[in-house]
Amino acid sequence: MNKEDFKNAIEQLKKNSPKRKFTQSYDFIINLKDLDLKVPEQQVELWIQLPHTTGREVKVCALVSGELAESAKKNCNFTIINEEFKQYATDKKKLRKLAEEYDYFVAQANIMQDIAKTFGRVLGPRGKMPNPKAGCVVPPNANLAQLVERLKKTVKVSAKTQASIKAIVGNEKMSDDQVIDNIVSIHSHVVHALPQEDKNIKNLLLKFTMSAPIKVTSAEKESK
Repeated sequence: MNKEDFKNAIEQLKKNSPKRKFTQSYDFIINLKDLDLKVPEQQVELWIQLPHTTGREVKVCALVSGELAESAKKNCNFTIINEEFKQYATDKKKLRKLAEEYDYFVAQANIMQDIAKTFGRVLGPRGKMPNPKAGCVVPPNANLAQLVERLKKTVKVSAKTQASIKAIVGNEKMSDDQVIDNIVSIHSHVVHALPQEDKNIKNLLLKFTMSAPIKVTSAEKESK
């Protein structure tokens, strides 16, 4: 697959999809094959920093102590300092609301044990615990401004129980080139993470929020 293949798919999607009264997102779907997802080594879990944002707001919550409190309040959407953790420890409803509202949780590394104890029971099952692979577990002197800017362009893709990956890659207000850049980035990262690379990909689909999916086809295959 190359950029031209994805460009053709976008043109086809626009042509065949009725206009809606709201800005739709582009959903990129990678269906996989010949994988045993019961084997951890064949599962997929990636945090990919895209060339562009996806056009949707990314909300970041910081779980920190005094060293990072000022920076967190300046750069993140919401900050909880360790003295406030007790407010959440016995209030599962409050924890669930927090998990639903924020996309990423940034944790100060030297209080990670307290964070896991207080927030892990709710954030863990939702896949939102601060993860070092996403850069979300940070030292007390971390540059949170840079981290938040990276997270605005970061998407998590995974295939652990179902052989399919779905990611928002942009919206209708973005240029085709920006959307294509994001698609190519996700496709490339996923391919290189698979045991047999391209051979583990069944098909690629692209859709709008409210449209039927279309198959992304390779011009090289069509010409054969």
